[in-house]
Amino acid sequence: MKIAVIGTGNVGKALGGSFARAGHDVTFAAQDDAKTREVADELGATAAPTTEAAARDAEVIVLAVPYAAMSGVAGQIAPFAKDKVVIDVTNPLKSDYSGLATEGGPSGAERLAEPLVGAHVVKAFNTLFATVQADPTALGATVDALYATDDDEARAVVTALAQSVGFRPIYVGPLTAARELEALAWLNIRLQLLSNGSWTTAFVALNPPEAATMAA
Repeated sequence: MKIAVIGTGNVGKALGGSFARAGHDVTFAAQDDAKTREVADELGATAAPTTEAAARDAEVIVLAVPYAAMSGVAGQIAPFAKDKVVIDVTNPLKSDYSGLATEGGPSGAERLAEPLVGAHVVKAFNTLFATVQADPTALGATVDALYATDDDEARAVVTALAQSVGFRPIYVGPLTAARELEALAWLNIRLQLLSNGSWTTAFVALNPPEAATMAA
């Protein structure tokens, strides 16, 4: 797949590297041109000069930017996102790490979908820490990639993408289920903060329904 990864932080670099090693055609875009080129060169990927350029040429767009930057990035990719799969891997944390900024309302993924008319928006990979995203085999067992979307085409794409890098995909419902995925991610983050964790903890579902692990 031709994948645009928007963001070169820990998550963008981790997922982009795993996608590239799995044989996907990965292009990075971010605000810092020098860092974008450095990350792309390190991972055997391509650096795009702008977010718009990366999104225009991609089949799948992965948004791995801070939640506060999401609305701006959404505006940049909107003209190029129609009929494409857009994967939101962010978590809408408050700036002081005291909880979710979206608490009591729509998820970050639902809010992202509003300006991306015609795009197939998916919430995925957000429950996994960058250490695991970078090396899906790091924990010595197959780890689950939980995802939510309203679209059957997107289910097929995310299922194939997750499997290609070594995760077990599990479909948890329509995009509204991103609320639970973001809450689950926050629970894991809080666990690390409270317990001085190693940031490698991952949730695994024992005996999930077979239909949830397959494309629609």
